Amino acid sequence: MNRKDLLLSWYETLYASLGPSGWWPGESAFEIAVGAILTQNTNWTNAGKAITQLRLHNLLQPEKMDQLSSEELALFIRPAGYFRVKAARLKNLLFFLNAECNYDLSILKKMDTSRLRLKLLEIKGIGPETADSILLYALDKPSFVVDAYTKRILNRHALVHEDIHYHELRDFFMDHLPEDATLYNEYHALLVRAGKTWCAKKNPHCVKCPLQLYL
Repeated sequence: MNRKDLLLSWYETLYASLGPSGWWPGESAFEIAVGAILTQNTNWTNAGKAITQLRLHNLLQPEKMDQLSSEELALFIRPAGYFRVKAARLKNLLFFLNAECNYDLSILKKMDTSRLRLKLLEIKGIGPETADSILLYALDKPSFVVDAYTKRILNRHALVHEDIHYHELRDFFMDHLPEDATLYNEYHALLVRAGKTWCAKKNPHCVKCPLQLYL
């Protein structure tokens, strides 16, 4: 089986076992972009608490959030951890949004994906995974997101080497899958869910994993 067919078979197998994921939660593109920064180095539960605080104070609008100082913003996002660092990163994102599209994220959706990705990566505090999360989940652009779960699952199936870099792993999917944001969205979510459910770093439940069929 070639890699394209293999990856699509994996997708179908995981989807049949786990069902639709419904990622990423958020009421607007801006909220999802904010969540992509808040979830850095923490879990979604903590990031979600910070999002709730921002929503309660009607701050999930870029113009209103940008009126806050970094110190004020840090207080609202405290549940997400590293709140001072993340407040600075959010302010960097807001500076970009103001300069690039006057806070209107719908304008970003019309930009070339590769060009926009490079621009996002120039923002201090936004690395590849965060940039791709914003592109895919906030802006519906076909930019595959990979993470530690993705690497672990593929390495255990001997498809990639253990020390593969982020961009190599991302290219592995994008080179072998159709360019489809909906597919990328669901596939990444399914891999994360599979990683949490079966492919733990220690004591994995390989026998119960539906991808056991491909070993």
